[in-house]
Amino acid sequence: MKEKQGAVLSIDHFSKTYKGGKRAVCGLDLELHAGEICGFIGHNGAGKTTTLRAVAGILDFEEGDILILGRSVKADPLWCKRQLAYIPDNPDLYEYLTGIQYLNFIGDIFRLTGAERTERISEYGDRFGMTRQLGDLISSYSHGMKQKLALMSALLHRPRLLLLDEPFVGLDPEAAVALKDTMRELCGEGSAILFSTHVLDVAEKLCTRIAIIRQGKLAAAGTIGELVKDRTLEDVFLEVARHD
Repeated sequence: MKEKQGAVLSIDHFSKTYKGGKRAVCGLDLELHAGEICGFIGHNGAGKTTTLRAVAGILDFEEGDILILGRSVKADPLWCKRQLAYIPDNPDLYEYLTGIQYLNFIGDIFRLTGAERTERISEYGDRFGMTRQLGDLISSYSHGMKQKLALMSALLHRPRLLLLDEPFVGLDPEAAVALKDTMRELCGEGSAILFSTHVLDVAEKLCTRIAIIRQGKLAAAGTIGELVKDRTLEDVFLEVARHD
């Protein structure tokens, strides 16, 4: 399959229907390029998590296709998963491991060298204020600490595509700032980020693009400048959400 120039993520007419006939997403088209941070916003149940899980290769689907750097998640799932990282809104971690054991486990999966993982664990441990806690069992961590560890694990292999579902929930202000800086840094290296959020102020300040999904369909998409203009993102979202 020919790669679309510059497209890190291409969602082509993606649809998902669950057992029982519930149509979660219908004909979604979305493209994300290197260096872009895209905020994926919509009401609860709009189809955001379904889409993110399908892009991550966790959720099967029958209609449409999803390409990571030009390769289909259906046809080449393992290769695609090596290029991305996905953090759900409530990540499940192996709580019988210590933080450092978990990060080394992730490093093994992505075949990082000893030097790479040592450098990056030190970098992100300091950045998210987790260095001193990495020797503790994950079961002893607070929700916010587990969220930080999950973020660290996602960043270890420098993914070309980072998928985040409500990443700022549970983070303290300092960690939230660190995450924003890290997202910008990753995109500066040529990666792309798609993340869902209900915090519209954060999305407006952080994102280069916005995609609004309503009842499983893409209701609006574009750059911040194209969508917002002289309004706020909250105004745009409420207008789109209320449109019949």
